[in-house]
Amino acid sequence: MYYGREAIVPYRFSPATAGMGADLIRLIDALPELVWTSMVDGTCGFVNRRWCDYSGLTANEGRASGWMSIIHPDELPHIRTIWAAAVAARIPAEFEACLRRYDGVYRRFSIKAAPYYDGAGRLSGWCGINSDIEHQRHAEAQLAAEKRLLELVAQGEPLSDILHELCYEVESLGPGSMCSILFSDAGGQRFRVGAGPNLPPPYNAVLDGLRVDPTFGPCSLAIATKSTIVVTDPPNDPRWSTSAWPGMMSEFGLASCWSAPILGSRGEVLGIFAIYRRQPMGPTSDELELIDRFAKLAGIAMERAQSDAQLTASSTELLRTNHFLAGAQRLSKTGSFSLEPLSDTQVWSEENFRIWEFDPTIRPTMDMVLAAIHPEDRAYAFAVFSAAVEAKRDCEVFYRIVTPHAGVKHLHTVMEVIPDIADRIVYLGSTRDITENRLAEAALRASEADLNHARMELVHVSRVTALSTLTASIAHEVNQPLTGIVTNANTCLRMLDADPPNLEGARATAQRTIRDGNRASEVIQKLRALFTRKPPCLESVDLNGAALEVLALCSSELQRRRVIVRTALSNDVPSILADRVQLQQVILNLVLNAADAMADVQDRLRELRVSSSIEPDGSTLFSVKDVGIGIDPANVDKLFQAFHTTKTNGMGIGLSISRSIIEAHGGQLSGQPNEAGSGATFSFSIRGERRALRGLQDRSAEDGTKAPRASLGGHPFVRAGELTAGRLA
Repeated sequence: MYYGREAIVPYRFSPATAGMGADLIRLIDALPELVWTSMVDGTCGFVNRRWCDYSGLTANEGRASGWMSIIHPDELPHIRTIWAAAVAARIPAEFEACLRRYDGVYRRFSIKAAPYYDGAGRLSGWCGINSDIEHQRHAEAQLAAEKRLLELVAQGEPLSDILHELCYEVESLGPGSMCSILFSDAGGQRFRVGAGPNLPPPYNAVLDGLRVDPTFGPCSLAIATKSTIVVTDPPNDPRWSTSAWPGMMSEFGLASCWSAPILGSRGEVLGIFAIYRRQPMGPTSDELELIDRFAKLAGIAMERAQSDAQLTASSTELLRTNHFLAGAQRLSKTGSFSLEPLSDTQVWSEENFRIWEFDPTIRPTMDMVLAAIHPEDRAYAFAVFSAAVEAKRDCEVFYRIVTPHAGVKHLHTVMEVIPDIADRIVYLGSTRDITENRLAEAALRASEADLNHARMELVHVSRVTALSTLTASIAHEVNQPLTGIVTNANTCLRMLDADPPNLEGARATAQRTIRDGNRASEVIQKLRALFTRKPPCLESVDLNGAALEVLALCSSELQRRRVIVRTALSNDVPSILADRVQLQQVILNLVLNAADAMADVQDRLRELRVSSSIEPDGSTLFSVKDVGIGIDPANVDKLFQAFHTTKTNGMGIGLSISRSIIEAHGGQLSGQPNEAGSGATFSFSIRGERRALRGLQDRSAEDGTKAPRASLGGHPFVRAGELTAGRLA
């Protein structure tokens, strides 16, 4: 995790780093974890730059006071005991602790240390790594809170109890916050207080029965716009210049309010979910996600309560209740089922079909289930299930499945025997998709893996990521020619069955079938070229055509993100001698990066402009312009450095590799903020002459070898024919 600040203290090599090479030191400094070593007696010997950035201490101060100086005082005695025992026994140590950041804030870390030895087998000291798990702990707490609330909903607890519990859960996840839930009456004219346990009672009394007026306060405006309204400074916000609401806030010591509409399954407004604070401040991205998720939970609880109240009035209300339960299952990614093993009779919920990606119109069987389980886990899962059935007991199993789209999911299944059925065994079970949890665990373990191996595989992993993002577009591209093939084949058969046979028409439809087959083959070949390793292939490339193919490939993904694409491709752009796949990879990176930059834009259209033109010097200029969050002009060069990223899930190599590709083609890649409005523009230019590339091609043809890595710009993560794909920055 990067803590968003430049190194605030001087950093230099020390005697503790004398045995390390400069490259190794730089590599350790680039790691997102806090890395340290200690002497044989347990005293600190070395800390990396991330440790200094996080703690605000110099390397010398870290060695002088030791890494224990930033441990929370309440935990320090216990940690000292653990560390002393590990040092004395010369064994690895693993524990958690709250570490003080440079600004005084404590964050939770997982600390692992292990002894290391010299060539003669003598103990040299300990090496430790501190991994920030604050976000993970917060996410786990949020998931646990959501599960508790969903259990209350499923158990049919009173709505008021659920909403009060929801407020308490939100306030525990965001210390210092006060939560409020308001109902909107059927006509949307007035508010009713649903819960607000820690807001001043007089303030709740004013809200109860208050008329909905978008000019009065953010809660009313959130209902009118069906969007989240954030107010950080009510007295100076022009939206409430004629309202009495800012004075009410000041009277009760409230300084900021974040209001979100609670929407029903049909998009209707059920109420308002709001968070108040006594300090003027806006929500972080994590807090915005928390507001969105718990507003949805409140909506589920409200709709469930409404459906329960109307259940006896009509049988259609029962179907509506099931819809709410299905929504809760989708939210928790948990499917339910019943199973009679002896007759292989199974009844699945909608979410269970979605998790397994089975056709809901087909009756599931054990053979289908076993065939979908990953080959490496199939025997184990079957053994656990068989033993449970034979013993007539409950069972629990973790395993992987391979979906019809060749994706791998991690599942957790729990089955319990229904005790009231005496003549046969019947299980009631649930299956939860825990893929995200497993990926998070893998990400934590990846920091301890062999770094050299990670380097070699990094590029290919990013391609697979992009491939999963573009699955919908790929299916669309391939499905069209396949549909044409089936239609033409059926038409050809009817013409041949006619009396007399229509041979001329059959020949024409057969030719169309061949055309559609070739088209499907071309789509597959392009996808294989884009996402598999292959040596560079120089050819005459129509840059406009290559760009349009990339936009078509990711059209579904851009539509999902509500991105509007506008093109301004000059007809005068000449063909260039280049590797088509590599140029398309650069374009794909720029397009997806631009879409990521506009992910949080709500106040304007998410417009993506792709253009090409001829420069005065005769070179071709290709640009991708967005209206997103923009970039700091002072940090433009850092965007092209390896491992530098502004994204939470970014790897920090996409733009670095893209620049290497363009430079290998004799061009330049740059980025800059837009002169007018928001957003940024990334462009690359390539001149008409490609002598260096022609020479590379000639040498490869003469000696039958691939081009050396240096020919692709000397980037350490670029080998011949290998590119990155996906949202990298």
